[in-house]
Amino acid sequence: MKNRVCISHKEDVDGVSSAALIKSAFEINTIILVDYANMIKTLRSMVSSVQDGTKKIDELYICDLGLSKKNENEFVKILKQMIEAKCSVTYFDHHDLDKKILAELKKSGVKLLHSAKECTSIHIYNKYKRKFGSYQAFLAAAAALTDYLETGPIASNLVSRFDRQFLMLEATALSYMISSSQHDSDFLATIVEDLSQKKYPHDIEGGFQRAERHARKVLTVVKSIENSIILAKNLAHIQINSELPSSMVVNFVLGMSGKPVALVYKTKEDINSCIISIRGSNECKVHLGRIVNDLSSALSGSGGGHEKACGAVIPKDKFPEFIKQLDKKSR
Repeated sequence: MKNRVCISHKEDVDGVSSAALIKSAFEINTIILVDYANMIKTLRSMVSSVQDGTKKIDELYICDLGLSKKNENEFVKILKQMIEAKCSVTYFDHHDLDKKILAELKKSGVKLLHSAKECTSIHIYNKYKRKFGSYQAFLAAAAALTDYLETGPIASNLVSRFDRQFLMLEATALSYMISSSQHDSDFLATIVEDLSQKKYPHDIEGGFQRAERHARKVLTVVKSIENSIILAKNLAHIQINSELPSSMVVNFVLGMSGKPVALVYKTKEDINSCIISIRGSNECKVHLGRIVNDLSSALSGSGGGHEKACGAVIPKDKFPEFIKQLDKKSR
């Protein structure tokens, strides 16, 4: 029996749904959910165990884990090592990716499905749709909706197949239960397992209750910061000290500020850095993910993402310059 491993993004519906879809399509032995901060560390550990004979992996599926200038070369190196160890590697993603890195991945033998036009779950659904039914189409549509990619050519067709209000309810509740469980790996694993078994989000035991509690926390934080948002020419930003991830608050800041770009950050003292989430409205005419990737790399940090949604990790002493440059480039 083949040993199949899936490593996917833990922080949003697209990453968690991708893992569930892969688990539905194949007999997966191990699901590993990671964030961007520990993605490379996890992959290093994996390749070490394969190379020293501790563990054999026949197939590795990597889902919804975007790259930055800081880690893209090592990512390519690790996947080459996995392939040299006779492991089949498939990489599904939709984040902005350097053409040179794309070419290197293909050259090394990685099975690659990449396009920024659709979210990762849509790519997986479309690739293996002969294995799937209407439930998996619903799950992929929910991921597209929460990743703001429901207008993609494939996603728009899937979304139109379902009652939009029910889809939005299920997708949003799933998003909130995932966000509320970032420090509860067991519950995240339960979500993946339940989704792979065709349970709808409202059927996940305790899930809607978690989502409701999380919504109350979000609203409390939003109310507390409403009068403290700092406005620059093109950018609104604020620091939060809540346990909530910045990504749960930044869209509220975007709406309240009226600026084309909003930024919310938290400080992480153990690494002396700022953890940042950034969103752009339709007024923002630049590709924020590319700007943040370049800017964070120049300031000894890391970052990147989508055209209107991205994130970064920046050393605290470089944060004022990051704000200044991002405001300047967000015209």
